[in-house]
Amino acid sequence: MAASGWASVRTPARHPGWPARLGPVRVTGGVVELRKPRLRDGAAWSRVRMRDQHYLEMWEPSAPGTWAERNSNVAWLSQWSALRSLARRGQSLPFVITLDGAFAGQITIGNIIRGSLCSAWVGYWVAADLAGAGVATAAVALVVDHCFAVSGLHRLEATVRPENAASLRVLAKLGFRHEGLFKRYLDVAGDWRDHHCLAITAEEASGGMVAKLRADGRAGFG
Repeated sequence: MAASGWASVRTPARHPGWPARLGPVRVTGGVVELRKPRLRDGAAWSRVRMRDQHYLEMWEPSAPGTWAERNSNVAWLSQWSALRSLARRGQSLPFVITLDGAFAGQITIGNIIRGSLCSAWVGYWVAADLAGAGVATAAVALVVDHCFAVSGLHRLEATVRPENAASLRVLAKLGFRHEGLFKRYLDVAGDWRDHHCLAITAEEASGGMVAKLRADGRAGFG
C-alpha cells in the first residue's frame, strides 16, 4: 500500500515507482486513476487535444508545427515512445489520467534528478469539460504521494502562468508554496511568458495529499 491509496508497482533499480497504477480516488467528476501511457491511447488523446485546442494552447510551451500536426493520432506514436524512453531511463514518471476508466488528461513528473537533490517538476492537463470537477487536484495529489512515498523524491516544483487561476488553485489546495516569479520564463502562445514557481517537499506532504483531500471533504474512496 502506498500513501496514495493503493499502487501496484514494479521497481527497477534505476527508476523506483514506474510503471505504476495509482488510485482510485473519488471526486465530484467521478473516479480518478493514473496509469502508464499506452500506444492505443492515441485516438482518445488526439480527440481531446484537438477539441480543446483553444483551452490548452494558452498554457503549453510553443513548439514547431501546427496544433493539428502536433496532436494528430499519428503524433501520439512519437510522444508515447519518448515518454516510455524517458521513463525507462529514470528521467520521468509519465501517467495518463483516467476518469471512470476513460482518458481524461496527462500528468508527468519530469527532469528527475537524484543524488543530493532528489527533485523534479510536475506538469499536467485535463480535458476542458472537467475543469472544476476535482480531477486535476486528485491527479496531482496521487502523483505527489507516489513520488514521496515510493519514488524517493524530496522536492517537486510546478511553474504556472499568473493568468492560469485554475491551476494555481489546484496547487494551493495541496499546499504548494509560492517560491517566486520567473520573468519571461517560457515561450507560450507565441511570446515569452512569466511563470510563478511553486514547490513542495516531502516533509510538507508527510500526512499524504490524498488523505488531506479526504479530510477536507474534497475526495472519497473509489
